Amino acid sequence: MEVIRSIKDKKPPSRLENFKTRYKSLKKYFETNGSRITPDKEVGTDLDLSSIHRYDVVIIGGGLTGLRAAIRVSDAGLNVAVISKVHPLRSHSVAAHGGMNASLGNVPGPDDTADSWKMHAYDTIKGSDYLADQDAVVLMCREAPKTVIELEHMGTAWSRLENGKIAQRPFGGVGFPRTCYAADRSGHNALNTLYEQIVSRNIRVYEEFFVTSLVTEHGQCTGCTALDIMTGLIHGFAVKAVLMSTGGFGRIFDNSTNALINTGDGQALALRAGAPLKDMEFVQFHPTTLYGTNILITEGARGEGGILLNQNGERFMERYAPQSMDLAPRDVVARAIEQEIAEGKGFNGGYVHLDLRHVGADQIKKRLPGIRQISMDFAGVDPIKDPLPVQTGQHYSMGGIHVDINGATPISGLYAAGECACISVHGANRLGGNSLLETVVFGRLVADSIIRDIPNMDEPSLEPIKHAMQEKNSWIDEILKLNEGENLFKIMDEMKKTMSDKFGIYREDSRMQEGLLKIKKLQEQSSHVSINNKERVVNQTLIRFFELENMLYLAEAVAMGALGREESRGSHSRTDYPKRDDEGFLKHTMISMKDNQMQLSYKPVNIGMFEPEERFY
Repeated sequence: MEVIRSIKDKKPPSRLENFKTRYKSLKKYFETNGSRITPDKEVGTDLDLSSIHRYDVVIIGGGLTGLRAAIRVSDAGLNVAVISKVHPLRSHSVAAHGGMNASLGNVPGPDDTADSWKMHAYDTIKGSDYLADQDAVVLMCREAPKTVIELEHMGTAWSRLENGKIAQRPFGGVGFPRTCYAADRSGHNALNTLYEQIVSRNIRVYEEFFVTSLVTEHGQCTGCTALDIMTGLIHGFAVKAVLMSTGGFGRIFDNSTNALINTGDGQALALRAGAPLKDMEFVQFHPTTLYGTNILITEGARGEGGILLNQNGERFMERYAPQSMDLAPRDVVARAIEQEIAEGKGFNGGYVHLDLRHVGADQIKKRLPGIRQISMDFAGVDPIKDPLPVQTGQHYSMGGIHVDINGATPISGLYAAGECACISVHGANRLGGNSLLETVVFGRLVADSIIRDIPNMDEPSLEPIKHAMQEKNSWIDEILKLNEGENLFKIMDEMKKTMSDKFGIYREDSRMQEGLLKIKKLQEQSSHVSINNKERVVNQTLIRFFELENMLYLAEAVAMGALGREESRGSHSRTDYPKRDDEGFLKHTMISMKDNQMQLSYKPVNIGMFEPEERFY
């Protein structure tokens, strides 16, 4: 177990001090160049050189994956920095409510059976509809108990049983109370714990920096460029290895539980740099989001005993999953809710009820305090007294950057982990409680891979970094010069609506073909976008433009993967191909970029100890 370092004798710069330093630099630049920042004519000036930073490793993304990796790399004695487009404590990891799966066995299963990593692996693989790579799943499940205890030793305050052991509750698609939790603020607790460790180690965090490109030389990723949002200046990072940990891409859909920052930047950057994406068609829709706002109502609410009811007061999951009922896998429950609404059994507006009243006021206040507060604040409903109105909403991305079991992409020096990656522990459908687990397990394990590989990495050259900085400066200047053009936010809204309508819970060939054509049209329109704000300083509209470009790439990748997969598997449900087809499609979808065109191919699934069997819930 790593020793927790004391922070008493360390005095890292505060956020205010960091801002003051950036402000002084900006003020000096203003005095020299005028009130508006414009790119230098030539790269290589003192200003440009001072904006190039050297590290052994740079980690893009400040959520659970990125912070855990940074801690491990720093403890190995390497010089590491984290780049995040928001403050790390505003990363989307903070929104995870439910908990982290681990076969601790603190709460016995049915008939007092004991949980094990093998049972955890079986449930994960079965829940994935057998598309998960089983070697990666086994690795994750073996590491799970150690990871929960590791977080506890770092300072995470898990909820407890009366006997003092870490509390566990049941989540969907499993046979055991396996999910360790911290009330309904598990992600919040874990993220704050890891950030405290980052501060104690004085690891440099470039917060509110937006990465604009990855830099490669001779087939190796040697760094990146990033826009300092506060100053508008382009920075370069020359490194031996880059780890992408930027999270999901849920904001390409209209109704999503994801934070506004989840725009798939890491996946798009990797794709443009030459790394393929994998299984992008598998997008999870959570069955219970708060009606009207799509704020997540954790699966832990059903784990505590919450039940779903239609307009007639029927517990309708009895018809769809008679064994597991409301705790069936998320894809099963989400489709059941949509079916009830389609048959006119939902409430006006398109929602059903999640009833927690029978759970009791004491249990709700103790185990689900955050959910209760959210419900009262955003829906005016107290779950102690009334059922909650819930609807389905996009929640998670099973697909992402293609990596091997070590987190390495086909590009030397470029790694990925967490939701932005597809190491394929979730396959076609993720089980609740496995997301937080994946972030911390592979944040540490992929960092170990980088530590092993980095002695064989070449020292990065500054010239490619300088050239990329110059390119991005010129590009931004051209964007800001355009005075008349397409409306950025109109294109973004049309993209989200198209993805929700054509690539939602239920999919069909002709509708998806229409959706893909629409996405291609929006890509063309986006190249003629005009931005009203012409300044570089704190230009959030410019950031939205970058995000839109990334999202449109990923929208096309999702569309191509969904059209090519002529079967129903996990979260991918086609009305024209309603059955799972193991003979034709027990394989991963691969999307790569060649000559600025996306290409579709396939890769075998790693089958291990569990042979595919029919789903039965």
